[in-house]
Amino acid sequence: MTTPTTVKVKLVRSPIGCKADHRATVRGLGLRKMNSVSELQDTPAVRGMINKISYLVAIV
Repeated sequence: MTTPTTVKVKLVRSPIGCKADHRATVRGLGLRKMNSVSELQDTPAVRGMINKISYLVAIV
């Protein structure tokens, strides 16, 4: 049994002024304030969400 890999995502840019669905994606990843970090399982769905808002987040 292998351990699930995780990815840490940090919100580096404010979602103010972005599209509503991009703000919803930020919240869906568990990010609230600037510089907040969320550790998520590395799944295709999470990868797609990160790719969608790549201009707002950074991989830690």
